[in-house]
Amino acid sequence: MEFLRPSTLVEALEARSAHPDGVPIMGGTDVMVELNFDKRRPSALIDLTRVPELTEWGVDDGWTRLGAGVPYTRIIEHLSGRAPALAKASRSVASPQIRNRGTVGGNLGGASPAGESHPPLLATDAEIELASVRGTRRVRARDFYLSLRTTALREDELITAVLLPEATGPQQFAKIGTRNAMVIAVTSFSLALDTDKRAVGTGIGSAGPTPLRSEAAEEFLANEFDWEDGRPLAESVVRRFGDLVAAAARPIDDQRGTAEYRKHALSVMARRALSWSVTDYRKGSTRCA
Repeated sequence: MEFLRPSTLVEALEARSAHPDGVPIMGGTDVMVELNFDKRRPSALIDLTRVPELTEWGVDDGWTRLGAGVPYTRIIEHLSGRAPALAKASRSVASPQIRNRGTVGGNLGGASPAGESHPPLLATDAEIELASVRGTRRVRARDFYLSLRTTALREDELITAVLLPEATGPQQFAKIGTRNAMVIAVTSFSLALDTDKRAVGTGIGSAGPTPLRSEAAEEFLANEFDWEDGRPLAESVVRRFGDLVAAAARPIDDQRGTAEYRKHALSVMARRALSWSVTDYRKGSTRCA
């Protein structure tokens, strides 16, 4: 196995072009597990830890540009105000040691339906920056996930950044696991209210072959929510929202939970996230509950 260690983004893209079957590695929290258990044996590893552009974040024309190699710990420390749902999801990732190494770029590259970052990216209508020696393009998170562990990423491309729109309203993230910490989600849910557009975003994790949205729930809530004052919603509206979120799921039975339980849990999490959001909205807060 060849080990490549580029020190600039140009070198990294050239290495990726020359080794399309190679595996990029940053934190290594997923890749090294697969290597250690002999689940894959790539021809090359492309170590991206020395590429500075991947570890930076900043504000660009109203968007927060998050380098693909920024670890979860830094997201929690610096982006709780600008990306509340993603910061909340980052807090739920594994252990402090894993959060110090793991990255959203790695989560996207692995494309596990249970990845914590996927629901917030869907709910907030984030965009994924993909680069190659041919150029750079941006793909909406809603168009990024194609099928089980298959994404819009081309074989010669690297995930270089995530573009997060400004949080103009409350954002939430909830996750259910078989214990309180160090656990893969049985299922997860994210909700974002965009007060400027008067739009609702949802994201569902670990309840289908890919991360999902509930467009029916988004449209329903956008029409029912009181965007002027954020008055409490009728119980029937809250329950209907939860039912629509659950209906969008396509879960299976596995060792972590049954399909029936996942749908029930999503309905409960959706109702809770909506209640938290209404409370935050009335307080004029865009931070997580």
